[in-house]
Amino acid sequence: MLWWLYNHFTTVVLLFNLLLAAAVIFLERRNVGVTWAWLMVLLFIPVIGFILYLVFGQNLSKVKLYKISRETSLVIKAIIEGQRRAYLHNDIQFHDPAMVPYSNLIYMNLSSGFALYTQDNEVEIYTDGHDKFDALIRDIASAKLHIHLMYYIVKDDEIGRRLMSALVERAKAGVEVRFLYDHIGSSRLRGAYFSDLIQAGGHAASFFPSKIPYLNFRVNYRNHRKLAIIDGAVGYIGGFNIGDEYLGLDKRFGYWRDTHLRLRGSSVLQMQAQFLLDWNLASVTAIPENPGYFPVVESEGQVGVQIVSSGPNNTAEQIKNAYIKMIHSAKEYIYIQTPYFIPDESVLTAIRLAALSGVEVILMLPAVPDHKMVYWASYSYLGDVLDAGGRCMLYTKGFLHAKTIVVDGKIASVGTANVDIRSFKLNFEANAIVYDSGAAGQLKAIFEQDMNNCRELTPEGYAARSRLQRFRESFTRLLSPIL
Repeated sequence: MLWWLYNHFTTVVLLFNLLLAAAVIFLERRNVGVTWAWLMVLLFIPVIGFILYLVFGQNLSKVKLYKISRETSLVIKAIIEGQRRAYLHNDIQFHDPAMVPYSNLIYMNLSSGFALYTQDNEVEIYTDGHDKFDALIRDIASAKLHIHLMYYIVKDDEIGRRLMSALVERAKAGVEVRFLYDHIGSSRLRGAYFSDLIQAGGHAASFFPSKIPYLNFRVNYRNHRKLAIIDGAVGYIGGFNIGDEYLGLDKRFGYWRDTHLRLRGSSVLQMQAQFLLDWNLASVTAIPENPGYFPVVESEGQVGVQIVSSGPNNTAEQIKNAYIKMIHSAKEYIYIQTPYFIPDESVLTAIRLAALSGVEVILMLPAVPDHKMVYWASYSYLGDVLDAGGRCMLYTKGFLHAKTIVVDGKIASVGTANVDIRSFKLNFEANAIVYDSGAAGQLKAIFEQDMNNCRELTPEGYAARSRLQRFRESFTRLLSPIL
């Protein structure tokens, strides 16, 4: 009897797995790499694999997440179309003439990602957590109208409490304060952290929270953006989350090396628009459409900026395409900093072609991992870069968390997206593409300074890896599309 039940159970499981596999292949129309990764999971761990698919395998590109009124949508489309026509007719006058060759990149971001190009921006670069948070808290203290914060990781520690104290003070003064955090990234954060803010009249919301305790079917989709917008006039974007480790106070990582931008100018209004969209998706208390959130910007800046956002709700993969286009535009060098390097085939091919074409390609990663499986998968791709003639530098001073690309000292990207498939397909991300020889030159100089705190991974050193290390890399590389 038991044997009969066992046979029938295994038959049912097998048939169910086949049906699910067919659905993955023929109905979902996923990327081939992702499809194979899920088929492996279903094949080797049938029952658990089905549960994992339910939790991690949803396709949000078929769901209309963001809701925009018809009137607002028409206004946005009119603005985008007007700028598109200007580019098609070469009616754009660049403040920095060196940006003319990047018109196609600007047009692509504009067309696929609704990323307006603005040239009235001031840009300040922060690479140290103390400097970044000191500046942010100063700006918060001077806020008169509204403060909007969105972070992936928020911790109730020294810097978290210092920031909250500044927000509470402004809320008591009548400033609108809204704090959006990711439910998964800040899973250890207790609601009590926001109690004083809410009591003072502020608001807090979590992105994609669990509707059932300990069960979240959207756990695989995280809002990885880190944005701060003060009065619609000052904006912060980059890699720093909120926690003491970002000040270098974690003994495990030591010094924390990251990159963040402080922006003034019209680009801040695009960050504001993204925050309002994310807030209205996450919060039960929607923010009404109000021109007051988009003030007339007074700035003496001359820097060109596009704020490019992407997420699993859209198949366009705007940030990935921007990376590829930037890499293809390189004539002299490409400097890349990322804590995780798990490129898909298109990004890896672009990097390899650049290196094979004589462009200097230098990739910088942390020497010490924070997530071992992701690190092993990243290591598996370094051989492809080295074989093409690229260089790989491993940062040893502490932990490198910066997400920066610099091309020829003319354009650069700083934001929240890593060079990995998760950032391209699964996370909600936002990057600032900077078109300015001065700002890009600063980022180049910062990269070259960081190289003094690196050890180079040579082809010989890479070839000397142990068999165990090679096995780890091979296994995790197979799973890289869903890591």
